Amino acid sequence: MQINWFTVIAQVLNFLILVWLLKRFLYKPILKAIDEREEKIAAQIKDAEAQDTSAKKEQIEFLKKNETFDKEKKKLMDNAIAETNEERQKLLEDARNEAAELRSNLEKSLKEMQENLNRDIVLKTQQEVFAIARKTLADLASLSMEEQSANIFIKRLYALTIEEKEQFIEAFKQDSNLLAAGHDPILVQSAFDLLEKQQTGIKSAVNAILGTETHFQFKTAPEIISGIELTSNGYKLAWSISAYLNSLQKSISETMKEEPN
Repeated sequence: MQINWFTVIAQVLNFLILVWLLKRFLYKPILKAIDEREEKIAAQIKDAEAQDTSAKKEQIEFLKKNETFDKEKKKLMDNAIAETNEERQKLLEDARNEAAELRSNLEKSLKEMQENLNRDIVLKTQQEVFAIARKTLADLASLSMEEQSANIFIKRLYALTIEEKEQFIEAFKQDSNLLAAGHDPILVQSAFDLLEKQQTGIKSAVNAILGTETHFQFKTAPEIISGIELTSNGYKLAWSISAYLNSLQKSISETMKEEPN
């Protein structure tokens, strides 16, 4: 059998051309696609690993934050409990103080009520005794009790001691600025309206003590039980039946204090 070299060479060339064509248009794109696929898969794996690392990092951070939150929550709860206990103690203390103050005010009010009752009893007693004394003196004397009171007060002025006169004169000197301002430095108060001659008698007695004439203001004060008071710059000279009833007032007050509650 004779070999046809032309055919052999043509087939070899055809084979080489076919191999080149396959490599050029088939294997190379396939290999390129495979490489790209591998690179893509590698990138995805890398991204997955990065995401996994990030997720683990975020998980660790979340756990830390959760732990910190739990600690802060516990701290806030402890502080809230402590503040609540402190506020509770403060409220209890305020309640105790208010109760003590209320009790003190109540005791003070009761004491004031008792004192007012004592004063009312004393005043009533003084008024009753005064009524009895006035009736008795009216039966025994030709002058009224008011006239007797004014006469006794005038005698009291003339009977002042040297020390009492000096105190009166000093008070009058210190009060002289009121006279310049148009005021009456000598105030005379009585439980009844003084007659003109009684006022004149008091003025004469006072002017004799001061060694000069001055101005007077006469005022009626019913609370002064059958008595007369003379005041000048804090100095006070008085005579009244109430002065003689002080011992009775003291006795009644002591008796009221001894009464069981």
